[in-house]
Amino acid sequence: MERELIFDIDMSDYDDVRYCCSGADVCLDCWPLMTVAIKVMDTALRDDFGFDHILWVYSDRRGVHCWVCDRRARRLTNEQRAAVADYFRVYNGSENNAKKVSLTGPVLHPFLARSYMEVLEVFFDKKFLCGQQLLSTQEKYEKILPIIPDESAAAELHDRWQGNRRSSIPKGDPNIVRWEQLKNMLQSGKHKRQGLRRCIEEIVFSYTYPRLDMEVSKHMNHLLKAPFCVHPKTGRVCVPIDPDRCEDFDPTAVPALSELLEELNMGTPKSDGEWEATLLGQSIKFFRSSFLQPLLKSCKVQHFTMLLLSSFVFKIVNSGSPSSSSP
Repeated sequence: MERELIFDIDMSDYDDVRYCCSGADVCLDCWPLMTVAIKVMDTALRDDFGFDHILWVYSDRRGVHCWVCDRRARRLTNEQRAAVADYFRVYNGSENNAKKVSLTGPVLHPFLARSYMEVLEVFFDKKFLCGQQLLSTQEKYEKILPIIPDESAAAELHDRWQGNRRSSIPKGDPNIVRWEQLKNMLQSGKHKRQGLRRCIEEIVFSYTYPRLDMEVSKHMNHLLKAPFCVHPKTGRVCVPIDPDRCEDFDPTAVPALSELLEELNMGTPKSDGEWEATLLGQSIKFFRSSFLQPLLKSCKVQHFTMLLLSSFVFKIVNSGSPSSSSP
């Protein structure tokens, strides 16, 4: 009858743009991609769709899960869920297609423009570009150049970056220098056209925009690990993530079941709240105060409203049509 609207984002889907890890492995250099995904999607779910009861959870190995628990989200049909998921569809990954993001139209959709200006552009320029050394070698920058639709512009940059014009190469971090050269070329002079200027945004979206497992969100019967369960391989607990402080979340510091058992065996007081004295304490408090209690309050209000409405309808049915003076 009902099911939370869920989203699944796995770090392994970013393997073509991260060079520090691959597969299920994550580190503090690539994990910020999950931080970006949380910021972009949490803002859109709240501001664009009006959802309130959203829980972000560390999947305990390679990504994050999002549970949207508002009553109207829980009652969405599969078709409606697919429509919500398609709202976030930008990245069209394909091994046979060098260009995985196509931003059409004279201007960006307001959601995409907000995501780009407030999150993606800053993260790409300040952290990801140098953190992953995206333009440091020929192998890496040859993944970016095919995104440029103008072959002459791409060839000119390739020639410059290969060192054929060493006298024109400024000193500094090659990633920053080459990125500035790319932007200057596509935003000015003979290459200053809408398609090429938009290409800069497409590169940033290709490398940083959230990559969703779309099928997880489209169907009510898809399985997903519940919050606070234990991952069978890592032994770590699926803890909630505060979207307002997601930059501070460290996946390498998430408590494991063995650590929790050791804490309990060392003399944690036996009481109903014993887990709050362990490494899970802060996660449990956040789950209760920021998610569970507001959700329960919302459910009670909705239930009380339905009771009042049912009572009103019952009285009308049993007393005949309301008089003309009735409100």
